[in-house]
Amino acid sequence: MTTTEPRFKLRSGDTWENPFPMYAALREHDPVHHVERGDYYVLTRFEDVWMAAGDAATFSSASGLSVAYDELAATGLDAAMPMVFLDPPEHTIFRRLVTKDLTPRKVAKIEPEVRAFVVERIESARRAGAVDIVAHLCKPLPSLVVAHYLGVPPEDRPLFDEWSESIVQASATGSVTKDANRPIAELMSYFASLIERRRKNPADDIVSDLARLGEDTVTLARILGFAFTMVAGGNDTATGMLAGAACLLTEHLDQRRRLLDDPRLIPNAIEEILRVVSPVQNLARTTQRDVEIRGETIPAGRKVLLCYAAANRDSREFGPTADEFQVDRRITKMLTFSYGTHYCIGAAAARLQGRVVLEELLQRCPDFSVDVAAGRFAAGPYVRRHAALPWHAG
Repeated sequence: MTTTEPRFKLRSGDTWENPFPMYAALREHDPVHHVERGDYYVLTRFEDVWMAAGDAATFSSASGLSVAYDELAATGLDAAMPMVFLDPPEHTIFRRLVTKDLTPRKVAKIEPEVRAFVVERIESARRAGAVDIVAHLCKPLPSLVVAHYLGVPPEDRPLFDEWSESIVQASATGSVTKDANRPIAELMSYFASLIERRRKNPADDIVSDLARLGEDTVTLARILGFAFTMVAGGNDTATGMLAGAACLLTEHLDQRRRLLDDPRLIPNAIEEILRVVSPVQNLARTTQRDVEIRGETIPAGRKVLLCYAAANRDSREFGPTADEFQVDRRITKMLTFSYGTHYCIGAAAARLQGRVVLEELLQRCPDFSVDVAAGRFAAGPYVRRHAALPWHAG
């Protein structure tokens, strides 16, 4: 009898349906896995991913977050370095300038706007009886939130989805230079114009706050990099969380009943949804020195994929029910928003969106369902999210 050794393969589109058996096999049998084609490593155990995410000096983001070694040069992002590609001390200095507007207390101020939007979309979906919940709610809501923080006028908001979708698809096909440069260039051109307008006529948004500091403090390129991070990262990840939540509550009616019986569990349920869904399944770092993990030496200069989704289901951290969805699970730490220097600045906004959607959805459509089998996953090897998901009011 022979045993097939576990192998890691980047997913995209429909192959995202169930990557979790692959993660489990790697966690158990090859937790520091070397992918020969592409010459990168994959970490899947919680302890190892937590360590690497918290050690920016060893596991650097400065060479990009994909497994491609020419990522920055190919896309042109080296000219307007996104915040997520910065290491300390540059990252620390810039992060202080933007996170003051993204704390849980500040984010709470947009709840009325978010709730009004969610109620309108749920009520229109209920009247229709059946919709694609991704197109109807799960994509437009994150776009609304990102646009709010960047000060983008409502008429320009559809551009966010177009650019984000193009960038993710280009990354998935590997044709980064050909397919991704155009939407990235369009994105940068748009925000360069917006920044100039905000320098003259500031508003109540992060772009205006940064523009007011002047070019000597925050360069145009740095603001452009921040805008790219918000648009490309803030849309897709929240879409993945929201659609994933709908799937979980359809597949686990016992857990839905618990939330219906006690809505006070909803904030905790959001934490569990974030853990189980893990929209950002993995991102890469680059080693700055030789590093040994579990007896395996990873040479300096190698890409290392931190598999957050695999780590978030590690029984060593979450117990024997790690693969199960339990709305009352007590979670002290997880890797959905990464950890350390690059802990996601949009975490509070994501939690707010998830909580409001669950509150309103369960109250207004307690018998809703989604057709999980008919759902389609979007292209892209790092974020697991639905491109379409049929929803029924029940």
